[in-house]
Amino acid sequence: MAFGQPKIEYKSNSEILKMRQAGLVLAEALDEAVAMARPGVTTEAINKVFGKVLERHNATSNFLGYHGFPANICASVNHEVVHGFPSGYELKDGDVLKIDGGAIIDGWHSDSARTVLVGKNIDPADQRLSEITEQAMWAGIAAAANARFIGQIGEAIDDYVTSQPGAELGILEDYCGHGIGSAMHMAPDVLNYNSGHRGPRIKPGMALAIEPMLVRGGIETSVLEDDWTVVTNDKSNASQWEHTVAFHMGGIWVLSAHDGGEAGLAPFGVAPSPIKA
Repeated sequence: MAFGQPKIEYKSNSEILKMRQAGLVLAEALDEAVAMARPGVTTEAINKVFGKVLERHNATSNFLGYHGFPANICASVNHEVVHGFPSGYELKDGDVLKIDGGAIIDGWHSDSARTVLVGKNIDPADQRLSEITEQAMWAGIAAAANARFIGQIGEAIDDYVTSQPGAELGILEDYCGHGIGSAMHMAPDVLNYNSGHRGPRIKPGMALAIEPMLVRGGIETSVLEDDWTVVTNDKSNASQWEHTVAFHMGGIWVLSAHDGGEAGLAPFGVAPSPIKA
């Protein structure tokens, strides 16, 4: 590692298994949060439901208190891309809600996000936005299974998004995925676009949060006065999908997916490799 670059943390199999425990709790918490996302429900109510699942499993939120963040989840609506505060805002039919959350068990972290299309009156363009963002995430994870370098993940995401027919979608460049393990945000950065840089070599013991963020319009963003909420400058809607992924000697494992990534990776001809306890 070159001088001045942050050190990448490599996990043992037993440590990855702890992260898997946190990932399963997180998946359950997101399931219940997504089920709550209906017209008339406040984003703060969703935040509380998420927190109760963590409590039930003796897990803690890695968002709450993080640099002063006031909630268990980020709840970002429509043109809010990421880092939105849960509040008394009542969801409306057709809203595009991003729920981003994390869990800690025994000091080991997980991080995952989903886009929820609220109600029944869904704009087909928002449906397409969410579907392409989710599939771009899986394209990046699938590429990581056989990639030599971190930069190949962003290349695969970029290639998938730009190959889709129809209106062009923007890939945010100011926000990206990251390493994860004994802390939520660690080296290396995981870009969601083709930067032309190959980045660090992928090695067993790595764990990454892979999280593309796409927008229907321009990729220019601003941060609101709360110093957290990121919004698109042109007010175009955004989508975010994210999973925590581990690499080990046996292959790749999606720690925050109930099935370890089996269904999401299958269309790309990749199979996850769980670590046996």
